[in-house]
Amino acid sequence: MEPRKAFLLRIDPGLWKELERWAADELRSVNGQIEYVLRQAVQRRKPAAARGGLETGPQSVKPAEEGL
Repeated sequence: MEPRKAFLLRIDPGLWKELERWAADELRSVNGQIEYVLRQAVQRRKPAAARGGLETGPQSVKPAEEGL
């Protein structure tokens, strides 16, 4: 596996505080929360076929999983 890419991010202090609160609510570090949000945004950008179906979001249930 490739090592994780580190980069400098300049961010508004108010936005940073909001990210800190959001990350704490979800038991993540701010870095982990930013990565999570970016990953979700990238997934939403992909066509439905590339995402594996017609899912509309993280709460959607695929037909194969309905009985679980």
